[in-house]
Amino acid sequence: MPELPEVEVVRRGVDRWAAHRTVEQVTVHDERSLRRYAEGPQAFRDQLTGGTLGAPLRRGKFLWIPLTSQHTPQPTALVIHLGMSGQVLMEHDDAPAEKHLKITLALGDRPRADAAEEGHAPPNQLRFVDQRIFGGMHLSPLIPDVVTRTSQRMIPQSATHIAPDPLEPAVTAEWIFTALRRRRTGIKRALLDQTVISGVGNIYADEALWRARMHYARRAETVTRAEAARLLSALQEVMAAALEAGGTSFDALYVNVNGASGYFDRSLQAYGQAGRECSRCAVAGRSAGVIQRAKFMGRSSYWCPVCQPRPRNGRW
Repeated sequence: MPELPEVEVVRRGVDRWAAHRTVEQVTVHDERSLRRYAEGPQAFRDQLTGGTLGAPLRRGKFLWIPLTSQHTPQPTALVIHLGMSGQVLMEHDDAPAEKHLKITLALGDRPRADAAEEGHAPPNQLRFVDQRIFGGMHLSPLIPDVVTRTSQRMIPQSATHIAPDPLEPAVTAEWIFTALRRRRTGIKRALLDQTVISGVGNIYADEALWRARMHYARRAETVTRAEAARLLSALQEVMAAALEAGGTSFDALYVNVNGASGYFDRSLQAYGQAGRECSRCAVAGRSAGVIQRAKFMGRSSYWCPVCQPRPRNGRW
């Protein structure tokens, strides 16, 4: 499932190719991708057509594009959730339709200053592709950010239940400390809770916990301020490294807007590394641990039993 780095890579691609362009036509190929939009496909088409897309924004795994339209007098955004297999692709209109194409936005010309880039015409379609149909699009009013109480920032009303993510200024070590101390659960389970902190999924939770030298079953309510600061630094470091690599792609389900895969999977230290020697232990020259795997919430957790010791009274 795409996590914060993958969605941020997509956001940057949409910002480059779709921002400030007019939506000339909307084609809904599969109405199931609009199930979160109660007003239905026709209203979706009517409100988007003729509108201008702004610069895309993101919180955690939610991506949204502010919309300026005569059909939406109040501030509104086009919200895109990738779910497990959603893709946002920027394509030319003569490119073959993808097998699981769900929604197509035909876009007008780019602003004149950006029209001639790299000597070829920019893609003129934004396509939403989704094999498993857990993601989708919808329109949502924009309201002041009630989560961080930042009135200057507007977020979709449909995303107000989402906590800020590790890359937002509002998320400090004290924020993480307070949020974790309120939970009576294991620390990884808390990290995966999008109402605690958003954008962290199974891959980056394991990687951050490895960097912070914390076991996934450590009781969240026992975390100290120093440990919270270490964990936040680990989250920010692994997210930055993943962004540099274009995200993590294990298969063709996650790609950038141009169809390219990320390659952070080559840098993973814990996730998916079961049976391999812990690289940190090996560098330290001590008896190296071997990365272990355990079933966790229907998925898996990976950790080093030497530098991430099993807690005596963990929450499993």
